[in-house]
Amino acid sequence: MTAPLLALTCVLVAGFLLRAPIGFSMIVSGVAYLIVKGQDLGLAAEQILNGLYNSYVLLAVPLFILAANLMNAGTVSDRLFDFCRILVGRLPGGLAQVDVLVSVVFSGMSGSAIADAAGPGLVSIKQMLKKPEYSPGFAGAIVVASATIGPIIPPSIPLVIYGLVSGASVGALFLAGVVPGLLMAVVLMIAVHVIASHRKMPREDRIPLSEWPGILYKGALPLSLPVVLLTGIYTGVFTPTEAAAVAALHALILAGVVYRALSLKTFFGVILESTRSSAVITLIIAGAFMMNYAFTAEGVPQMLAGWVMEMHFSKVQFLLMVNVLFLALGCFMDVSVLLLVFVPILLPIAKVLGIDLVHFGVVVVLNMMIGLIHPPFGMLLFVTNALTGIPIKDMMREGWPFLVMLLMLLLTMTLVPEIVLWLPQSMGYVTQ
Repeated sequence: MTAPLLALTCVLVAGFLLRAPIGFSMIVSGVAYLIVKGQDLGLAAEQILNGLYNSYVLLAVPLFILAANLMNAGTVSDRLFDFCRILVGRLPGGLAQVDVLVSVVFSGMSGSAIADAAGPGLVSIKQMLKKPEYSPGFAGAIVVASATIGPIIPPSIPLVIYGLVSGASVGALFLAGVVPGLLMAVVLMIAVHVIASHRKMPREDRIPLSEWPGILYKGALPLSLPVVLLTGIYTGVFTPTEAAAVAALHALILAGVVYRALSLKTFFGVILESTRSSAVITLIIAGAFMMNYAFTAEGVPQMLAGWVMEMHFSKVQFLLMVNVLFLALGCFMDVSVLLLVFVPILLPIAKVLGIDLVHFGVVVVLNMMIGLIHPPFGMLLFVTNALTGIPIKDMMREGWPFLVMLLMLLLTMTLVPEIVLWLPQSMGYVTQ
């Protein structure tokens, strides 16, 4: 390791240990690299500003965040819960099954796992804890597991960021996430069915047919958002980036005009929270541009690619190694950091081995989502604990069946790329 790269690493690790904001730590470590390298410090501003100004797709991130926060503030979660209760509430463990289906529906609006856990997930936990058959640990475990579906089914904030760093088509990535996201729901519902049958968890009461029209109408309105987004993107009416603006406007009309659930105070609170979250991500992205410059200048991606070629890794062996790497790192590091720092290092190797970048992106993002629920430091576990008070150890104890099912699906997707690529290929998207 060269002296400039060593300086970057030491400053970055020191920032993490001191619990400094991740974005600041990354920028300062990049500046330390330039100092030791003897380069002009103005290069830091140049790399960051050029990177941000040339990243049109980056505009989608704050707009999708705004759409998700508007949906959560606009009582959409409660309406979706009742809608899904009609569809799967009569299955064993009905409330848990409803939570999984709500996550599938809400994922088509938010693109964020944390938004899913904090919105529909909180509604599901409150409903489950009203019945003694659902332990708090089980309620929290199924909520955090199902929240991982959010960034897989389009629209997806992590897939937008991956498209930014990889150059892969965001439209193709969105299509590629549909089948894996639905399969995640299927395997989680199977796990819930087995556990519910064993523990004799209750089915939900049958909802009178006279109430169906009103519930279906209220639930169908939020469902129109993913339909509008995907139809607009794949008919060419607007780009995936412009779709984020449409999503935010759609959510604002639903929450503010149709449901009348947004007061002026609540709306400003949503704007403030969305701005804060967007600023955090943008700062991390700015730091990533600096670090990627340093890694590229030092030839780190080329060195890793050469090492992989010397080891004669096959596509499958490399993907399995990537799985292990991201499952481990995902327990400790933010998804944005993993996407913006580590993925660019691995992309040249994936290209050399002939791995399809769309397949690689969905596998990597699913890895990171599993990392959010993987003990000991899965972020979704901490978010749910902060919102509900459910002990993390209880969620970890009850959550291992869901974790195993998701890991099995990840392995299957790794070995069978057609699961990911079938839909974008059938829709005419060319993948490399």
